[in-house]
Amino acid sequence: MKKIAVILNGCGHRDGSEVHEAVLALLGIEEAGGHWECLAPDRDQAAVTDHLTGRDIDGARRNMLHESARIARGRIKDLATARVADYGAVILPGGSGTARNLCNFASAGSGMSVDAAVERFVNDAHAAGLPIGAVCVAPVILARLFGAKGVELTLGSIDNDAARAAKKWGAKIVACEASGCVVDERLKVVTTPAYMCDAGVAEVAQGIRKLTNKIVSWA
Repeated sequence: MKKIAVILNGCGHRDGSEVHEAVLALLGIEEAGGHWECLAPDRDQAAVTDHLTGRDIDGARRNMLHESARIARGRIKDLATARVADYGAVILPGGSGTARNLCNFASAGSGMSVDAAVERFVNDAHAAGLPIGAVCVAPVILARLFGAKGVELTLGSIDNDAARAAKKWGAKIVACEASGCVVDERLKVVTTPAYMCDAGVAEVAQGIRKLTNKIVSWA
């Protein structure tokens, strides 16, 4: 089985990847019999946030690749140099940072664009028939890229800002609890809402486990 690419963007849900979601994705991949490798853009985060106070720190800088290496224990590559042919699937954990770094949904809403390296890698993966999983707010990236194809996914509620934007782009939005996942068999896309819902770690773990089980079975 080829490795599953897990795309991170920092360490901490306010300005990077949500740590619980990222670790649970890695755990779920291994428990399902798969292998993983983390990728991240080699550039600065959009902001650096004090996770105790919730406030951004003026003038602070942190690199997404270096910060993500904390989660990956160094097992990580620059997304820009990664080749889709080396992987059997892709998973994008969420976190508010995902909506700030891998795309600009946090600031641009339905006018958002996707980071060029992320767009290239995810589009190439889809064109190659690789299954793609996304957690929490990360499905908004898949909605932007594959909305015109009518991708079916979840962002938790069907009536939050992300879901409303995704529907504008043509995505089919399904309500889902944190312990569940939504599977688009046609496009090989699996999504789970995780902390888009008011949920605890145990519920989030259930949903991510269901996602990773499906992704690994396809990979």
